[in-house]
Amino acid sequence: MSKFEKLAADIRQQIRTGQLKPGDRLPSISRLREIYGVSYGTIRSAMLVLKAESLIIGHPGEAVYVCGKLDGSSANE
Repeated sequence: MSKFEKLAADIRQQIRTGQLKPGDRLPSISRLREIYGVSYGTIRSAMLVLKAESLIIGHPGEAVYVCGKLDGSSANE
């Protein structure tokens, strides 16, 4: 599993468990880089995956928010 897949899986798990709830703001890219020790590209790739799964929403230059909750039956585990 690549770094961005691990990061996406971790955030997905936080959404699944309710640690991150719909409407919650995700940490900034800078903060995520500090927390996970990964590059900007890794963060961006993980965010694109989660956005494609309709779990987060955001636009360049704006904050990123949780917009969905997994039902526990995701094929992307």
